[in-house]
Amino acid sequence: MTENISTTIKTMGFCGPCSASEPAEVDVMDGRIVRIRPFDYQARGAEGGKEPLVRWAIKARGREFKAAEKSEITPFALATKHRVYSPNRILYPMRRVDWDPNGERNAQNRGKSKYVRITWDEATQLIADEIRRVHEQYGVNSIFVQSDGHHQVKTLHGPRGCEGALLDVLGGYCLQARNPDSWEGWYWGAKHIWGCDPVGEGDQQNLFLDVARHADTVLFWGCDVVTTPWGWGGHFPSRYCFFLRDIGVRQIYVCPDVNYGAAVHADKWIPVLPNTDAALQLAIAHTWIKEGTYDKEYLETHSVGFDWFEYHVMGGDDGIEKTPEWAEGICGVPARIIKALARSWAKQNVSIAHSNGGSYIRSTYSHEPARMEVALLGMQGLGAPGRNQLKMMEYQLFSLPQQTPIPRSKFIPNLFAVLLPYAADTRDSLVPETLVPEALAGDYSHENPLTWYGCTVAGVPVEDQFRKMQYPAEGSERIHMVWIDSPKWTSSWNGGYKFIEALHSDLIECVVAQHIWMEDDCLLADIILPVNTKFEERDINCDIMSGNYNTLVLEEQSIEPLGESKSDWECAVAVAEKLGVVDELTEGKSLDDKMRIGFESSGVQDYLSFDEFLEKKSFIVPPAEGWENDPAGFFGFYTDPQKHPLTTPSGLIEYYSSRLAEKFPDDKERMPYPRWIEKGETHPDERLTTPRAEKYPFLLVSNHPHWRLHSQLDDCAWFREIKTCKVAGPDGYAYEPVWINPVDAGKLGLASGDIVRIYNDRGWTMGGVYVTERIRPRTVLQDHGARMDPIELGVSDRGGTNNLIAPKAIASKNCAGEVTSGYLVGIEKVDVFELAKQYPEAFSRPYDPETGPLHIVDAWLEDGEEVR
Repeated sequence: MTENISTTIKTMGFCGPCSASEPAEVDVMDGRIVRIRPFDYQARGAEGGKEPLVRWAIKARGREFKAAEKSEITPFALATKHRVYSPNRILYPMRRVDWDPNGERNAQNRGKSKYVRITWDEATQLIADEIRRVHEQYGVNSIFVQSDGHHQVKTLHGPRGCEGALLDVLGGYCLQARNPDSWEGWYWGAKHIWGCDPVGEGDQQNLFLDVARHADTVLFWGCDVVTTPWGWGGHFPSRYCFFLRDIGVRQIYVCPDVNYGAAVHADKWIPVLPNTDAALQLAIAHTWIKEGTYDKEYLETHSVGFDWFEYHVMGGDDGIEKTPEWAEGICGVPARIIKALARSWAKQNVSIAHSNGGSYIRSTYSHEPARMEVALLGMQGLGAPGRNQLKMMEYQLFSLPQQTPIPRSKFIPNLFAVLLPYAADTRDSLVPETLVPEALAGDYSHENPLTWYGCTVAGVPVEDQFRKMQYPAEGSERIHMVWIDSPKWTSSWNGGYKFIEALHSDLIECVVAQHIWMEDDCLLADIILPVNTKFEERDINCDIMSGNYNTLVLEEQSIEPLGESKSDWECAVAVAEKLGVVDELTEGKSLDDKMRIGFESSGVQDYLSFDEFLEKKSFIVPPAEGWENDPAGFFGFYTDPQKHPLTTPSGLIEYYSSRLAEKFPDDKERMPYPRWIEKGETHPDERLTTPRAEKYPFLLVSNHPHWRLHSQLDDCAWFREIKTCKVAGPDGYAYEPVWINPVDAGKLGLASGDIVRIYNDRGWTMGGVYVTERIRPRTVLQDHGARMDPIELGVSDRGGTNNLIAPKAIASKNCAGEVTSGYLVGIEKVDVFELAKQYPEAFSRPYDPETGPLHIVDAWLEDGEEVR
C-alpha cells in the first residue's frame, strides 16, 4: 500500500434516511475511488468502543449461526464506485432550451426538447423567482415536493426532504406522500386482521432463533431472499437460509418463477400464477376445514369472526366452494399439490417468510392475499413455536424493538427525527404517490376535489385509513410547480405514461429536478441541479438493516465533488440564499453542529464521547444480555391473548373486521372478511379469466431486479456484461430480459435472443427473450424499474420500463396502493431495424455498449454544448 491511499467508511444500502445498511470501507488513490471492501466488525469493534465486540450466535439443533466478522456487502456496493464516474453523471446546472419563465414554457415538450448548461447563480435565481411567483399567484401549497424513492442513504445531506425544509420555512408545500410500497398488501389488508402497526407485518422479535429451533418448514411466499435484500440488507438472509438447510428445515418457494432465492435454497417450488395466491390460500383453508386439521380450540380463544371466513371458504356467500379443484383452474397449481401442501402444513410447525415487497404484495387487490396469509397462520396457532411470519430484510426499520428478528441491541441508534429535514410527514396538503398523475393533470378544485382515504404514509396507525383526504387541501390552490429530488416516478410506480402525460399539462408551469444522474424523470424537468454522490459528502449514519450489528459510523468525505455538483442540502441552501432565508433554514447550525446533536441523542454517547467517536469513526452496538430468552414473535399472544393482545379492536385475530364493516359498508372489494375477488369495480379485467386476456394473454410478473435497484445501477458495466443481466440485440443494444416458458415461446415462435415488444392498451416497452422453464406457462417475467429510454414519449419505451404500462388504477376502491405486477400483457417479436426506420431519432441516440443509453452528451444537450 502506498502513502497516497486513504480509507473512509460508507454505508452502502439503499433504503431510507438514517436506516442504512452494509457499512463498507472505501479506498481512494490519487483522489479516485479504487476499491470498496467489507467493513471489518472485529477490527473496528475492538477499536470503536470501551467494550470488546460480542459476536452473537444462534444455537440450534447442534449447530451455530454466528454474526459475521465482516459486513456482507453485495455486488451493488462493489459496483457503486463505477456509478460515481458514470457518463450519465449530471455535473452542471441545466435549463430546458424552450422553457422561458418570461415567455413560452412549452410544457408539451418536456422529455422531448434538450438542455443548455447554465451557472449555479442562474439556476438558483430561476428557482427562487419561480417560488416567489407561485407563492404570490397561487399560494404555498401549489409547490409539489417529490422527495421520495430509494436512493443513496444520506442523513445530513438528503435527499428526501431538503427542499421541503426550505419550503416549510416559507410557509409550506404539498407533499408526495410516501406510499407503503414495500408493504402494500400488509398495510391495506393485514392490519385489519391482526393490527401490527406500523405497516401490518407481524411481530419479528427473535424469529431467526425461533425458526431455527422450532420450525419444520418455511414457506417463502412470493419471496426472493437473494435478490431483494441486496439493496437493503446484504447477504444476511441468504446466509441464514444456508444455515436452515444445514439443520434440516425444509424451504418451499411459492411463486411464479424460480427466482434466485429459490434456485439456491428451495427444496420444492410451487409455481402459482401471478396474483392468484388468494385462491391457493382459500383452497388450503378448505382442505383443513373439510379434514378437521386446524386448531379449533385456538380460534375459539384467539379470534373473532372465523365463521364469516369459513362461510366464504365453503361457498356460503357466493355459491362457490373454494376446493383445491376450483383453485387449480385459477392459480394453476394442481389440486393434488394443494392438498399435499395443506396436509403437510397441518402436521408441522410452519412459518412464512417474506422479503417485503415484490409481485406477491403489489398487485390488484393485494390486501386479500395478505389477509388470507394471516388467516391461515391463525388456523394453525399463530405464535406457537415455529409458527410465525418472518421478515427477511429491513429488520429494524422504524426503530421498533419488536421489529427485531436478530438479537436486540442495548439500544438502537435513532438519528431519524433529530437530523433529517423532514421524515414521514402526514400534513393535510399531500397527494399519495399512486395518485400523482391524476393530481398533476386533473382539473381539481375545492368544488371538485380529488379524494381518497388515508394519508397513505407507511408507518401511520391503521385508523388513518379511515380518514378522508382531498386535493387540493382546504384553503389551497392546485399544484403549479414540481420539485423532485428522487426522480424515479416513471421507473418505480404504476402507470408511468400517465405521469409523463401529466407533466405535459400547461397547469404545471415549472419542474425542477435535482439528481446525480441524467435518467428517468430528469428528462422531463425544466431546470436540473447536479447532486453529489455520498462519496463526495461528509455525513453520519446508522446501520440498522444489515442483520449482523447495529453500527453508528462517521461517513467522511471520500473524494472531491465531481464537476459543479452539490449535496441536496447545499442545493436547498443555495436557493435559500436567493430568497434571503438561509439563517431560518439552517437555524444557525452548521452540519457539524447537527452531527453532534444527532450523536448526543443516539445512545452511543453512553459509551464514548463525540470527540472519541470522531477519532474512532464507528461504534458497533453490542447485543443485549439475555436476548436469547426474549419471547419470539407472537408467542406472548399465543400463550395469553388477554395479557398480550393484538392491536385490533378486540385484541384478537379478526377474521371479520368490525372497523371495515363500519367505515366502508359499501366496499365490495375490501369486505370485512378475506375473500376471493375475480374482478371488481376498480380492476374488472386484469385476470386470465376475463375477455381482455384474449388480446393480452399473459400475466406479467415484475420483481425487484437482480442486477440493479429500480433504475439505479442500470448503467453499470460490471453488471451489463453478465449474461443474465441483459440480452444483446442484433442492433448492439442491450435489452432488458423477458423470461418466457418454452411452451409459450413455441406457440409464439420465439427463441432466446429474440427482441420483443411487451404491450397492452396502455402502451408498450421492449425486452430480450430468455426461454426458460424457470417461469411457469401463461406468465412472462420482466423485472421492474429499468431505466427509461423513450421511443415515442408517453407511448413506447426501449429500456424495458414496464412500470410505464402497469395499471394506473389503485389497488382497490379505498386503498391507494400501487399495482406494478400481475397484470395482463401481450408479447410479440419485433424487427429492431424496422423500428429504427420508423423511429430514427430514438434509435440513433448516443449509446455506449458498456453503460447503455447516454442521456447526457448529445442525446439531451443542445448541439455544441460541453458538459465535461
